[in-house]
Amino acid sequence: MAATLTDLLHIKYPIIQAPMFLVSNVPMVKEAMNGGIAGCIPALNYRTLDELRVALRELRAAKPKGGSFGFNLIVNKSNVKFKGQLEVICEEGCDFIITSLGSPEETIKEAHKVGIKVFCDVTDLKFAKKVEGLGADAIIAVNNEAGGHRGNMSPENLIKTLTANCNIPIISAGGVGCKADIDKMLSYGAAGVSVGSPFIASKEANVTDEYKQACVDFGADDIVMTERISGTPCTVINTPYVQKIGTKATWIEHLLNKNRKLKKWVKMIRFSIGMNATKNAATKATYKTVWVAGPSIEHTKAILPVSDIIKRLVS
Repeated sequence: MAATLTDLLHIKYPIIQAPMFLVSNVPMVKEAMNGGIAGCIPALNYRTLDELRVALRELRAAKPKGGSFGFNLIVNKSNVKFKGQLEVICEEGCDFIITSLGSPEETIKEAHKVGIKVFCDVTDLKFAKKVEGLGADAIIAVNNEAGGHRGNMSPENLIKTLTANCNIPIISAGGVGCKADIDKMLSYGAAGVSVGSPFIASKEANVTDEYKQACVDFGADDIVMTERISGTPCTVINTPYVQKIGTKATWIEHLLNKNRKLKKWVKMIRFSIGMNATKNAATKATYKTVWVAGPSIEHTKAILPVSDIIKRLVS
């Protein structure tokens, strides 16, 4: 039987505070660790490697007994900072790395040299078997209820498919906003859960109050898929600006995406433009908002400290 997430990370509750672009930060992860869960931050939330190094050192110094923290790495060519980020993380140390959007082979190899566990985002069995073969310590099963870039399978189908065919722990990502949701994922066979959207409306998140309040005011029915952020379908809150610009890629983007030589460059450009739009939405109070979130904001009723959100999830 695969280990539980509490066994893997030596934490009280089987929950990872998921890495969220421009939302996750050191104060949030500190409170996550103090609350008995693990916390994770995207390395891309730091503009420079020096800033990333400072964050690693601060978290390591603040880590309580039984605490666990990690960083998320985009491991494909769209992230030109990947190699430097991996090097800094391995030098400074953390408990785990979550890989996304590419092959985790190099990350697994380098992280294991220094005792860092590697969990890999997957959306299907094919990639799950591939990362298991590369030596991943666990699989982050991204289902069709996740916020941001989500999978296509329901939580139940994805978890049961992966647990039946893989020998490493399966951590479910998506569709968790309360304790009943966690219990459901565990009943399907998950070793733990990765929870993101409920933590956007936290006191510690340094996004705008408008973004946080949107997570309170909107619900599951207000989440739509858009291709306009990174070129890959992504879930966002259906704000007036999202309605105005539409959710489909333009005809020229579709045309260029069909050209094999230009496809990767189009995706890189779209990724850069989309991330800048998301940054503006997360940090500036403007009408032009692109607020990434998943349907689990249905359970968000107020802007609360991380500690209170954890209590809601575990009791």
